Amino acid sequence: MEKPFILHMFSPTRNMSPFDVNMAADAGYQIIVPYTDVTLDQVGPLTQDAIFSRGPKGVKRTGIFIGGREIGMAADMLDIARNSMVPPFEVSVFADPSGAFTTAAAMVACVERQLRVVHETDLRDKNVLVLGGTGPVGAAAAVLASGAGANVQISSHSSANRARMTSEVVNARYGASTKPVEAGTDEQKADLVGQTHIVLATAKAGIRVLSASQLQLARNLLVAADVNAVPPAGIEGLGVMDEGSAIEAASGKAVGVGALAIGNVKYQVQRGLFESMLETDKPVYLDFRDAFAAARAMTS
Repeated sequence: MEKPFILHMFSPTRNMSPFDVNMAADAGYQIIVPYTDVTLDQVGPLTQDAIFSRGPKGVKRTGIFIGGREIGMAADMLDIARNSMVPPFEVSVFADPSGAFTTAAAMVACVERQLRVVHETDLRDKNVLVLGGTGPVGAAAAVLASGAGANVQISSHSSANRARMTSEVVNARYGASTKPVEAGTDEQKADLVGQTHIVLATAKAGIRVLSASQLQLARNLLVAADVNAVPPAGIEGLGVMDEGSAIEAASGKAVGVGALAIGNVKYQVQRGLFESMLETDKPVYLDFRDAFAAARAMTS
């Protein structure tokens, strides 16, 4: 009798995401065990408890998922788990805090597709403004866009200091080249959108970060993308199902990508990465870079 597929889910937060549990079950894991309030010093012992109990064959049917809210913490937990392996006792590990890595990967890949299909260009040298960019999705999207050659600005509607700290962290940790900007007032936002080619709206659900009147000042806008599916839309006039639909902006050539269009790619990416853990003979360690590669493949 074959051993069941077991997934151990580590989170430094109080709860494990039900979304991630559902995704893991749908991908084929038969036993899913969440561990919450996990601290960095607990990751190593938990990992070694998981790998030594099933034998070299059993570890191929064992995986670890890392959740939480902070991309830096998730990266640290992934590194510790990886360094705790003792080959041949080694299992696959997938980090996706708050779904941020797969959501950001899907968002940036969808934007790249619209740039390619509609405007016959790419992200290189484009000015990207990440509105509400201090959360996990915004920070991850900023890293990916910067890595694709864009000039990335990270903003917060509530705290210029948070924007600065987020920019400093992602630049130092991931080699990104982002800049913090203030977007707390309509005047500041109007000045920013006038210079922007790509807008990524990654604020919390139900928060509008860009109005229709501000879009009328976006004279260079090519693509606007919004991950917020909860009314009101993060970008006024952009529908959740939009996928390359024209939107009203001063440039006269802008198209939009809505939350459900992004979510469809995100869903496929996350499920695909879970399935890759089940199918591989050699352990894999998956983060936002793997998610982006998968999202790009799906949107090419």
